[in-house]
Amino acid sequence: MTTELAPLPKVVLGSLSFGVFWMLAVFPSVPFLPIGRTAGALLGAVLMIVFHVIGPDDAYASIDLPILGLLFATMVVGGYLKGAGMFGHLGALLAWRSRGGRDLLCRVCVVTALASALFTNDTCCVVLTEFVLELAAERNLPAKPFLLALATSANIGSSATPIGNPQNLVIAFNSRITFLRFLFGILPAMLAGMAVNTVMLLCMYWKELEGASPDEVGAGKEMEAVEEGRSPASSVLSLKCGASPALRHRQNGNGNGNAGHDDADSVMSENISTKHRWFMQCSEQRRKLFLKSFAYVVTVGMLVAYMLGLNMSWTAIATAIALVVVDFRDAEPCLDKLQVSYSLLVFFSGMFVTVSGFNKTGLPGAIWNFMAPYAKINHVSGVTVLSLIILLLSNLASNVPTGKLTLVRTVLISFVLSESVSRPAR
Repeated sequence: MTTELAPLPKVVLGSLSFGVFWMLAVFPSVPFLPIGRTAGALLGAVLMIVFHVIGPDDAYASIDLPILGLLFATMVVGGYLKGAGMFGHLGALLAWRSRGGRDLLCRVCVVTALASALFTNDTCCVVLTEFVLELAAERNLPAKPFLLALATSANIGSSATPIGNPQNLVIAFNSRITFLRFLFGILPAMLAGMAVNTVMLLCMYWKELEGASPDEVGAGKEMEAVEEGRSPASSVLSLKCGASPALRHRQNGNGNGNAGHDDADSVMSENISTKHRWFMQCSEQRRKLFLKSFAYVVTVGMLVAYMLGLNMSWTAIATAIALVVVDFRDAEPCLDKLQVSYSLLVFFSGMFVTVSGFNKTGLPGAIWNFMAPYAKINHVSGVTVLSLIILLLSNLASNVPTGKLTLVRTVLISFVLSESVSRPAR
């Protein structure tokens, strides 16, 4: 770690390269260079090397392969869980016996927070948004409170585990905090944040969450059923049971017996010509049940392995490969269906090089040396100052680069060391 400032040309060129990366990471569509975040991260990395701020060998060494491997494997596992219908069950849980808009808002906050802690906030937001919009529309409720609940709860809940979001991965790996220690350290704050967030949203949108009365909604459903030529009784019954017709359509298929949209696009969908003879001898229902059950079982095993302290990166990779092998198909088109974000992996690679080069300028170390007397973690004032600094950097430079900067890494490592020193010897 560089604690002294580098020569002035290196500081200027390194800061310029980092500034280009920061600008494109925060504003990916600037008019004069609309190349996006991924290309912006690579541009920042290339500038660091061209300006000799960091050498090629050091640049390659700065790319954190365990984090990239864990990110990739997490996306694969999340895709298989989506194909197994797990997020459909979460959507059904939101709708089951819902007692109005306020009850639904509380469910969105709790379910999203807990799911984001285990399956990353991005995945939960992408998958659950459609369910939330449909549930709000069916109950004649405004979508805004529920979308805000989804976004805020996903961020709050994902903070509880190292796999909840990318910045947590960076922090956990660099500070070598175990999964359970990370979870137990953040969980109280996460639960408190979730409660405060829910109460604030309820207070802000209390009147708007009243919606229409059950009789009015039921009458509307009857009118829609008559216009579409369906049975009015079945529509009203589905409303009283709290089941969303859109959710049932996804899970059970339409009236002609065809699979729903998710089942058709699912990585669990069957392609008999590519399956092993063992699969050919089983009924289609048994094959799907086996694949879905296997996805749930290995995911639970992955979480247990995390809690036992096994290497998170290789545990996730092993889980992803197990799912690919058991699916017994060509992995390349399968990974495309899983919507693995390779651009995100490239962005992280460029970010690692750019941030490492910026660290070599000595500016982050100099900033930390200046702020250290005011940000001591054993005082309330120090914790407050440090929190404000991280809050400011996370909003100005994005949360992932902030987690990678030497400033934050130094604080985390010093915190771990101070705890180990303060413990009495056994």
